[in-house]
Amino acid sequence: MRARVYAGRMEYDVDLDCEGLLCPLPVLRARKRLMALRPGQVLRVRATDGMAAVDLPHFCTGAGHAYLGAVPEGAATAHFIRRGENRHEPE
Repeated sequence: MRARVYAGRMEYDVDLDCEGLLCPLPVLRARKRLMALRPGQVLRVRATDGMAAVDLPHFCTGAGHAYLGAVPEGAATAHFIRRGENRHEPE
């Protein structure tokens, strides 16, 4: 399943606002939101913390989700994550 991209913008199923939150909160909130999604759905995480660009891809690799990339959106960056099939994330 591919992310839907229209006119250079990626479509997503659920939006998560993490603007103003510092590490590790964007990852923790993304993890909680992803657990409620169906496999294949796309989560957009808007974050202003620069470490999210490191932390979110690392989290996705370990948890079986697909990190689709990031797009600057004003003062924030939008990170796109596709929910993986694995429902049991490592502790």
